[in-house]
Amino acid sequence: MRSFNEAWAIGDTIRELFAQDFDGEIELIVIDSGSSDGSIGIIKETGRAKLIQIPLGTYVPGVVLNQGAREAKHDWIVYLNADATPVGKNWLTSLIQPCLADPKFGAGFSRQIPRPDCKAVFAHDYDRCFGPERESKNWDHFFSMVSSITHRSVLDEHPFREDLQYAEDDEWTRRLAAAGFSIPYAIDSVVTHSHNYTVSQSYKRLFGDAKAMSAAGTAPPEKNLVLGWLADSLRDAKWCLKNHRLGGLPFATAVRLAQRLGRRDGNRAGRQVFQRSQS
Repeated sequence: MRSFNEAWAIGDTIRELFAQDFDGEIELIVIDSGSSDGSIGIIKETGRAKLIQIPLGTYVPGVVLNQGAREAKHDWIVYLNADATPVGKNWLTSLIQPCLADPKFGAGFSRQIPRPDCKAVFAHDYDRCFGPERESKNWDHFFSMVSSITHRSVLDEHPFREDLQYAEDDEWTRRLAAAGFSIPYAIDSVVTHSHNYTVSQSYKRLFGDAKAMSAAGTAPPEKNLVLGWLADSLRDAKWCLKNHRLGGLPFATAVRLAQRLGRRDGNRAGRQVFQRSQS
C-alpha cells in the first residue's frame, strides 16, 4: 500500500482489507512517502501493518512498487492504494480468482467505482474505464495499478522500471503483454476510488503520463487537438444528459481541453527524451 497524506481514507481502507472473507494470510506493507496529516498515527494504531517511511520528495513509483514486493514474504503481491477502499467482503477473493484460472496470467486489476462527490467529468471516465459496458476493453491497452495483483515470479522476470515518474503501470503491463502474459480484468473485485482534479491538475497529470509513455516509446499517435476535444466534449454531453448531470458540463469541457493540451505537450517533451536515448 502506497500512502501520502490520505488520513481521510486510509483507516477505512485498512479496516475493509482485514474484513475480507479470505482463507489465506493477509500481510500488509505500507510505504509512506512523508505524510504529515496524521496518516502515520492511523497506520500504527491498526497494529496490522509493517510501516516503511521514506523521506518526503524521494517517491518514485517503480522504486516503491519493487521495494514493496521485496519486503513481502508471500508470492502473491497485491497493490492497493491507500484511498482505494474495498467494497464488500469478497474484493480480494474476486481479484485472485481470474488470475488462478488463467495459466498465462501476468497482472490483474479491479473495478473502480467513484465516490459520491465525484465530479461528472471524472465519473464519466470511471464508466468508460471500468463500467459494465466499458470502452476500455476496445482500447489498444488499459490497466490500473490502484487495486491490482501480480505474482512474484512475474516481478522477478519483469520488474517495474525505476526511472519513470508517471505511467509506470502502463509501461509495465505493455511489456507483460508483449511477453505473452494476459492482463485479466476482475470486474467482481470492486474498490471505491476517485479524484476531483482541478483543471491545472488535469493538465499536469496528462502531461506526465504522456511524457513518460512517449519517452518509453509507447505513446499512441497524436490526434488533432481541436477535433479530439470536441469529440471528448460530445461524449461528456451525452453522458451528462443520460445521467441528469448537465450542470457538470462546463467544467468538463475545460478539463477535456486541459487534458488534450497536456497530452500534446507531454508527447512532444517525451519524444525529445526518446530521441536523445536513441542517439
